[in-house]
Amino acid sequence: MTGKLYLVPTPIGNLRDISPRCAETLAEVDFIAAEDTRVTLKLLNHLGVKKPMVTYHRHNTQTGGQAVLNRLLAGENCALVTDAGTPAVSDPGEELVALCAQSGVAVIAIPGPCALVSALAVSGLPTGRFTFEGFLAMNKKNRRAHLESLRREDRTMIFYEAPHKLTATLADLRDAFGAQRRVALCRELTKLHEEVRRTTLGEAAEWYAQNPPKGEFVLVLEGAAPVEAEGASLEEGMKQVLALRAGGSSLRDAVRQAAAQTGLPKNELYDLALSRGRE
Repeated sequence: MTGKLYLVPTPIGNLRDISPRCAETLAEVDFIAAEDTRVTLKLLNHLGVKKPMVTYHRHNTQTGGQAVLNRLLAGENCALVTDAGTPAVSDPGEELVALCAQSGVAVIAIPGPCALVSALAVSGLPTGRFTFEGFLAMNKKNRRAHLESLRREDRTMIFYEAPHKLTATLADLRDAFGAQRRVALCRELTKLHEEVRRTTLGEAAEWYAQNPPKGEFVLVLEGAAPVEAEGASLEEGMKQVLALRAGGSSLRDAVRQAAAQTGLPKNELYDLALSRGRE
């Protein structure tokens, strides 16, 4: 008889957020697969639990995943944990879950802490429909392509970001979606210096350019306004481009923001702006 893989969420900052069921599962399984055994050891010490651990992280998903699977197939039960939050969500645990699914091993998810859900709940933005986008790519070309694909997304969007990349990310989001798009910046959730800043992309980019960010962030971004059936005209889009240019924006940034705000094709606006410049 095969064992079971338990997905055990761990606190994202406050150790008291561990649930009794999560604690019981950690104490009852045969072994724990941890992202960083040193981090998990602190949690186990807090709970008074002693349990064998193996490492499973993004650098050893193939070998580590197969090793865990072999033990599961041999009848052992395993708890998969990350350093913080829910395993397999924006996490290499998804590969282990897929491996177990392919091999007929039962996977049991236990509810618990998840940064994206907590941030969405306190954002003050619509929660009925949302899309989780995780971390944006570091490569500028891939990042811009990702944002371009979301230009007309009308659901609330959620991103994760590290402090050293936040300023650049906010500038990219502002350029892609417009300075007036609402955003909630949720920092250090459940921790001592927890903060939720509800503002616009323009104001957020300006604030953090002057105030170096600290801590991990979840960005909850307002979706695009519904486009009217008839849509905005190119002339209306051009008026926005000219207004943004008058405010000091470059032509490329003005076109990007106007396209994001009106839903008009960026290339058509840019070509029209160039043609008007030659007249």
